[in-house]
Amino acid sequence: MKQKKNHSNTIALNKKARHEYFLEDKFEAGIELQGWEVKSIRDGKVNISDSYVILKDGEAYLLGSQIQPLNQASSHVVCDPDRTRKLLLKKRELNSLIGKAEREGYAIVATAMYWKKCWVKVEIYLAKGKKTHDKRDTIKDRDWARTKERMLKHQVR
Repeated sequence: MKQKKNHSNTIALNKKARHEYFLEDKFEAGIELQGWEVKSIRDGKVNISDSYVILKDGEAYLLGSQIQPLNQASSHVVCDPDRTRKLLLKKRELNSLIGKAEREGYAIVATAMYWKKCWVKVEIYLAKGKKTHDKRDTIKDRDWARTKERMLKHQVR
């Protein structure tokens, strides 16, 4: 009898994105991968902390993501961990991204990579950059919420 593995669908997260940007519109994109990349992803050798999306010739590409090749990977395949990977989006979604990125000055940031059935998906957001004072306000609000929770917890007892 086979035992089911109880794993999360999340492969990699970009936690820095929430600190650096105001995240607004969310999109889910497929990603075009090579065979060795899928094997490395299954092994968890992915980093998307510095990744972002560029738009070129009506297509979306993921830059800055790293997928480290496995040691036992085939020797005849040239493995480039930092290669630019094409994102698979619907035409309507691409047009929306292109319009907002070019006209309104949004950045497009990858925040998560995860499994959806047997497919690897990337969660991308339209984002505006935060200024230093915005980052400080966010930290201050988070600290206040934590302190408030502690105070309420001790009052209940």
